[in-house]
Amino acid sequence: MKFFHVLLTSIGNVKQFVNAACSEPFDIDVVAGRYIIDAKSIMGLFSLDLAKPIRVEVHGTEEDSAAFYKKVEAFIVDPLAEK
Repeated sequence: MKFFHVLLTSIGNVKQFVNAACSEPFDIDVVAGRYIIDAKSIMGLFSLDLAKPIRVEVHGTEEDSAAFYKKVEAFIVDPLAEK
């Protein structure tokens, strides 16, 4: 499992992220605090506090992770830089 952090600052960003996740055959989770949400669930993502970076966990091969990372690269942030 690989992970990285994203910041989704608009409705359009959330839609793009969910569309990218839905195009993949493997599981992708979003972790915010104690909540784990399916990244393919737009309603689930909107239930989170999107003002802060959220952790994305990709449950696939190294190649799967790299391909998904490229699709959502525009949203990736360093969570430590936000503090």
